[in-house]
Amino acid sequence: MAQEDRAMAEASAWLSRLQRDEVTEADGLEFEAWLAEAPANRAAYRQAVAVWHEFEVCADDVLAQLATQARHTALRRPPPMRALTRPLLTRRWLLGAGGFAVAAGLGLAVLPSVLVQPTTRTYVTGKGQRQRVTLADGSIVDLNAETHLKVSFARSERRAVLGDGEAIFDVAHDERRPFTVEASNRLVRVVGTQFDVRNRQGELTVTVARGKVQVRPIAAASSGRTFMLTPGQRLDVDRAGVEQLRAVDPQEAFSWRAGRLVYRGQPLADVVADLNRQFVEQVEISDPALGKMPITGVIVLDDQHAVIARLSLMLPIRSVPSDRGLLLLPK
Repeated sequence: MAQEDRAMAEASAWLSRLQRDEVTEADGLEFEAWLAEAPANRAAYRQAVAVWHEFEVCADDVLAQLATQARHTALRRPPPMRALTRPLLTRRWLLGAGGFAVAAGLGLAVLPSVLVQPTTRTYVTGKGQRQRVTLADGSIVDLNAETHLKVSFARSERRAVLGDGEAIFDVAHDERRPFTVEASNRLVRVVGTQFDVRNRQGELTVTVARGKVQVRPIAAASSGRTFMLTPGQRLDVDRAGVEQLRAVDPQEAFSWRAGRLVYRGQPLADVVADLNRQFVEQVEISDPALGKMPITGVIVLDDQHAVIARLSLMLPIRSVPSDRGLLLLPK
């Protein structure tokens, strides 16, 4: 088998595998490794997805023809095995002579998606959990702790709804199907890019590392503005809807993926809220004024007591045991 044919066969198998309900993080890691094996693999997967999309456009015609075929089959005896290929030959016009051979190889991957479109999946992480998922279009999403994400794929769009949580999206390029993320009454729209969306208690942050990202209010009547973010920009929207655009290092926003949290002048209360999503034992602040103290630095998420000990070196605070875990007091 030629290298191109082998890559195409493997790509169609991956397209089918990534649409299963039981897709795991291990599947995603294997998929990334396969993409990195050879440039032909990435090109083959893009071609497989493109053919899948073309086939979806014709879904109504396909379903109508299959229904007609089923009715005719029910009225006569089962045809011999040799005749089973004839209906396929009559549908070559769906994709054209060049694309049909690929579509035939994608059979199991394409047809189920046509029958059940749109597909929706929900991903949830618990306290201290981080998860990487690979979507059926090849996009990769990293979920931070205590995150709820719902992803829907349809013929003309790819749509994600981020509840309370944070996620890094590395979106596969597809001009025909924009990728949108709905979070905190804002809509983030991209074609292919890498960005972080943080939606915590009604406060939204969008940070772009690659490509361009549009952020706009969901409701047309909203007073919020539309922003076009480029690499190195971050948009903050607080609970009152106040927007602030600033220049940042995107890798700082992505650092949680490697088990590090980077802060620049943020209040201790925000830091404690982040830590409480990572550890079972909860940290409390004894005085609201203490929670307003700004902190700048990097916190490595290893052992909780070690984290609090290092935190006490950065700020004039100390910790004592409490019913829930730890209580922070001024020194």
